[in-house]
Amino acid sequence: MSVTVRPVAQTDKAAWEVLYQGYAKFYHVDQTKEMRDRVWGWITDPDHEVNCFVAEQDGILIGLTHYRPFFSPLSANVKGFLDDLFVDPATRGSGAAQALIEAVSAKGREKGWAVIRWITADDNYRARGVYDKIATRTGWVTYDIPL
Repeated sequence: MSVTVRPVAQTDKAAWEVLYQGYAKFYHVDQTKEMRDRVWGWITDPDHEVNCFVAEQDGILIGLTHYRPFFSPLSANVKGFLDDLFVDPATRGSGAAQALIEAVSAKGREKGWAVIRWITADDNYRARGVYDKIATRTGWVTYDIPL
């Protein structure tokens, strides 16, 4: 049962929505249908900067990642940001997370991005176990100002 990663397709909306709801639930984020519809509009608009890869196993979507470019004035280059990564809990350990990250990395290499960056919750130990094997943890601390 191998995992295939591909760009999201219009026909994936229902399955993508189930996965994205799972992601929101994992992070305790109240998410409405209107919010999901907005994000769906972004990832299916070829002119929008947010993109999506999905992981598929035996014809069933088991994971997703959203990604986009971001500009780094200090280093005078473009980098990639992996915004969301979620794998159905029933299929964790399948290699889907690594495959999704590699797909974003390959897209970044294709686009000439300098790095792929993402954040995760400090207590997301299972995911961090995967990330620690394939990426370098940075020493940066993030801050938010609610607007």
